[in-house]
Amino acid sequence: MYPKFKRLLDVVGATGLLILAGPLMLLIAAAVRFTIGRPVLFRQIRPGLNARPFTCLKFRTMNEACDQEGRLLSDAQRLTRLGLWLRRTSLDELPQLWNILRGDLSVVGPRPLFERYLPYYTDEERRRHSVRPGLTGWAQIRGRNWVPFDERLAMDVWYVDHMSWHLDFRIVIATLWIVLRGRGITADGHIAALPLDVQRSAPCRQFIETERQ
Repeated sequence: MYPKFKRLLDVVGATGLLILAGPLMLLIAAAVRFTIGRPVLFRQIRPGLNARPFTCLKFRTMNEACDQEGRLLSDAQRLTRLGLWLRRTSLDELPQLWNILRGDLSVVGPRPLFERYLPYYTDEERRRHSVRPGLTGWAQIRGRNWVPFDERLAMDVWYVDHMSWHLDFRIVIATLWIVLRGRGITADGHIAALPLDVQRSAPCRQFIETERQ
């Protein structure tokens, strides 16, 4: 019963937020256009409900700076001051309100990760895709980028098993508090751990296990 009601809350909530945040989004879009350039939006394919791919939207935070041989510089080198501020405040994710209206995302749910991670999930972890991914989630209020992937994915599955309106309300309130305090994001705007596919690849896993001995 709640999943149908949840979708209604998503549509109403996203519509209201788009109306309220519309002027701010226009200002951000103009700032991105004049400081970083076109396109204003960054688009990336992410797996959604039942791992079906969708185009996730964000405001651009990096420029296209290249080295002398024409190769893109590292993400840290291309991240602009405006981009860093947008990430720290999570304002770069405002365009995902449109993803919510389209049905790609929910307000609350497991965050959509990269498609390349899909082969590295356990059967239990794949259950995170049995619900719509979210703009925020249980793992995001319990550490965000600082939580190891194993724990993050376990929390995503826990959310799937305990999803309810009062849990979603708690997550939304906690998210607002965390965003206002700027907690849980690394200083350079990147995740604080190796990507999941790198961590779980055979050579890397063997190295980690050796280090633990």
